[in-house]
Amino acid sequence: MLSQELVPGETVAIEMQLSPVTAPLQTRAVVRYQDRLRIGLEFVGLPPEQHEAIRSWIKETKPEAEVSANPTALMAIRSAGSGTANPKTWSTDGRRKRKGRSGIGWMMLLVIVALAGAVGWWRWNRGWRELEAGLKNPAIASTEMPRVQVPAQVMQKLLVHRVEPSYPAEARKANLQGIIAVDIVVGRDGSILNMRAINGPDVLARAAMDALRWWKFEPYRVNGEPVLVETTVAVEFKR
Repeated sequence: MLSQELVPGETVAIEMQLSPVTAPLQTRAVVRYQDRLRIGLEFVGLPPEQHEAIRSWIKETKPEAEVSANPTALMAIRSAGSGTANPKTWSTDGRRKRKGRSGIGWMMLLVIVALAGAVGWWRWNRGWRELEAGLKNPAIASTEMPRVQVPAQVMQKLLVHRVEPSYPAEARKANLQGIIAVDIVVGRDGSILNMRAINGPDVLARAAMDALRWWKFEPYRVNGEPVLVETTVAVEFKR
């Protein structure tokens, strides 16, 4: 699940759960391909232990995939090794026994998958809350000083990705509308690091900031170098 659109050349952090009983594999990658929700990533600087973890995972999962893909071959191997003189009788009993064992195996697999999914969701949800807390924390933005004040009309020309806000149902019922002005801090990569609504009802201000989280600008440059920017944007709500 992605928190925003990625473009080729960007560097991202990745966390993969190769096994439900091991710690997640964390690494970095460079976006090499992007088409809507599909992206291609190139891992960067994988240490030897991570290489080995991926190789081990492939070795453990590959035999299961081959066996499950060819159940007929599996029955033939068992039949050849049993030494029985009546393949039809063995096949009937074998299927019954195999069906019982496979049913238990599938149940165990479903339990493991459910547990892995729950752990993965918990980790993702915790990371997302930390990300949102970082966006709202003024201390993080203050470490990026100094900032450059840029007029809204200048930054509007650098806007490359815009998400329209959702009109809250409670605001619609109360016939609330108008323009919400929001002070924002744009990072060197063009993403919004911090924001503060300076007018309007709270319900509209929250909806405006929820949409602004996904906005993306081209980096504002001074002497060819991207800099941190302070500006103001306006989000309109009308029926």
